[in-house]
Amino acid sequence: MNDLPAIVVRKVTRTFAVPGQTVVALEDIDAVIRPGMVTGLIGPDGAGKSTFMRLCAGLLVADRGEITVLGIDVRREPMRVQSRIGYMPQRFGLYEDLTVRENMELYADLQGVPPAERAGRYEELLKMAGLERFTGRLAGKLSGGMKQKLGLVCALVRQPDLLLLDEPTVGVDPVSRRELWNIVYRLVDRWRVAVLLSTAYLDEAQRCAEVLLLHKGRVIGQDDPAVLGRSMEGRTFLAAASGMGRRRLQSKIEAGPEVLDALATGRRIRIITRESRAPDLEKRGAADNIDISPAPPRFEDYFIARLKTDTGSEDARGKIILRNPPPAEGGDDDSVIVADELERRFGAFRAVKGVSFRVGRGEIFGLLGANGAGKTTTFRMLCGLLPITSGQCEVAGMDLREAAAEARGKIGYMAQKFSLYGSLTVLQNLQFFSSAYGLRAARRREQIRWALDTFDLDRYAGTESRMLPQGYKQRLALAVALMHEPAILFLDEPTSGIDPLARREFWAHINSLAEQGVTVLVTTHFMEEAEYCDRLLIMAEGEALAQGTPEDIKAMVRGGEGEDVDMEQAFIGLLESRQGAEAGI
Repeated sequence: MNDLPAIVVRKVTRTFAVPGQTVVALEDIDAVIRPGMVTGLIGPDGAGKSTFMRLCAGLLVADRGEITVLGIDVRREPMRVQSRIGYMPQRFGLYEDLTVRENMELYADLQGVPPAERAGRYEELLKMAGLERFTGRLAGKLSGGMKQKLGLVCALVRQPDLLLLDEPTVGVDPVSRRELWNIVYRLVDRWRVAVLLSTAYLDEAQRCAEVLLLHKGRVIGQDDPAVLGRSMEGRTFLAAASGMGRRRLQSKIEAGPEVLDALATGRRIRIITRESRAPDLEKRGAADNIDISPAPPRFEDYFIARLKTDTGSEDARGKIILRNPPPAEGGDDDSVIVADELERRFGAFRAVKGVSFRVGRGEIFGLLGANGAGKTTTFRMLCGLLPITSGQCEVAGMDLREAAAEARGKIGYMAQKFSLYGSLTVLQNLQFFSSAYGLRAARRREQIRWALDTFDLDRYAGTESRMLPQGYKQRLALAVALMHEPAILFLDEPTSGIDPLARREFWAHINSLAEQGVTVLVTTHFMEEAEYCDRLLIMAEGEALAQGTPEDIKAMVRGGEGEDVDMEQAFIGLLESRQGAEAGI
């Protein structure tokens, strides 16, 4: 085995010139990436992860410092480095009008793979990725997870010694995420490939042999994630309370000065304290019926504690206060969304098959499913963006088949991808959308001021929205969705690819909206995020597979002797049980 480091970075700095300022992406960093293992590149949005990847791939040149990849000086011989690595950026360039096989041929041509070596290589990679039955399918017709696997295959058509993967699992479902990780593990085990993988999901970071932590362009740590997690011994706890809602319980706990972080996970609250002792709830008269017990620490606890301590971001989790909370309206049972035998056909294809559920006022309802399960189609029907083939659907007491436009006036919508006008400033976007929602004169001015203050957007009011940091793009998108203070908020993969700190801030906002009576329907591929929902509907092949609270869902697949499972294990277990039943196993 070659013990030569895969990557050595010494005193590297890289800046970018943007209008009116110079942005320091990386500053005076040192790092060593070891061979034959998976190293996770971890950090919040804007930490410099993608810049680090591109420098190592020879696609950018450092302002100063040295980078050696596989013993080669990247500055002097970038093409030689590129001939020995595989690189999969966040938006891998598949050609959607080409088939799976044609995409592989194209990348083999670009990477100089001799024709005589291709057939065997293709066979091995396609089998590894589970794509051998789809070689004639157009890439544009693949599911999101299959596209990601094809992107990885194309990056591997020439055998690399080092593989750089920039957030390869963003936007794919848990089953596809597991399959991608299995491919990565096999690469390391079979071919001893060194892998550097960036991810926004800290459960994935825990699967790495080592993690490199970046923050504000600097390295703040590098070690085995299990070792970093154990450094939090004595500072992690779980709290539960009988007769108290989890959002109220979370508010009571996080108010304590000794509490650094409090996060709802199912029916319990996971707590990180500033020091090695349990929070003292008696001082605040909040100890009645609250049970607090130690919890095993994990890498995510370390990451959150380190970044919150460094940035003071725990003081930035202000809750949204609506000026005019939604009235209590809906069906006789306080249902704000009612779907009854909902169906949608595209020609002969039934994308949604008789799905039924109800969502109450102030409830956070999660819609889950693998890629192609029908959840996006269901979501779009509920928003009034897609006609219903058959069945009934009421939103805010109105039949979507008869009053879709009126119902949309009570809905706020936040898309998965940033969909505001990138060439308009923050203020111009707020002005445009407030007018589109029918706000006029003083009411319009009041709501714009509310949005700027509530989401801390004042400092960026004159900035084009495309130039915003990712976290602030998300804040702006949520502000726009709430300009008319809707009774119902639809969130389509709202935190896809953002870091855990921004995700916590976002969900603090959503919880505060639910407390004020806003009904929230959210789709997500991030299973830990599903724990934040009051109830869930899991879909598979257009049908409702399971419905209930997160605890109900996990109980359906609980292990032997009552062994606990997490939400991802429950999700995958339900899908596998369905597949087994269909196969007669």
